[in-house]
Amino acid sequence: MDDIVKAALKKWPNVPACCGWLGLDARGDWYLRDAAVQAAGSFPGVKGSRLQHEKLREFIGRNYEADGDGAWFFQNGPQRVFVELEAAPWVLGVQRLDGDWLVHTHTGEPFGRVTEALLDEEGRLFLASARGLGLVRSVDMAAAADAVEQGRWPLEDVPFELLPARFGYRLSPAVDLAQRP
Repeated sequence: MDDIVKAALKKWPNVPACCGWLGLDARGDWYLRDAAVQAAGSFPGVKGSRLQHEKLREFIGRNYEADGDGAWFFQNGPQRVFVELEAAPWVLGVQRLDGDWLVHTHTGEPFGRVTEALLDEEGRLFLASARGLGLVRSVDMAAAADAVEQGRWPLEDVPFELLPARFGYRLSPAVDLAQRP
């Protein structure tokens, strides 16, 4: 987390969190979802405006993490902005380099050693590491398929609906919070 964000948290510790305003799609793109977009439908059916400002995307990536209940958020100064996820908390890029596969997150960080490879009913490939679960971007499927075919990442078929509970994350913190008594 950025030092400026930590300082803002100390200065204003009781700023209420917000939900529904930020989404992460299956390509690793961030989307801003204003009140009109939220009223038009849930994420990812109605996405909103894709963030294109490189420095803002980098700032979000540096301050992106999960709470103890598996809800992912962006710490925007003193305000926690919960993120609507299309599929998983991480979107992954895969490269083959010098006979090995390098996996990185949509925030540009190394994903770590792959411990599981999971294929859902839609043919989407998810990888697990100590960081959690990530969805392989469609443009990186050829490199990931090579790793699976060579036995580097043994593959397991898993229904998508089981993944959030198995890996401890929430697709929609907004829905979850709205359903609490």
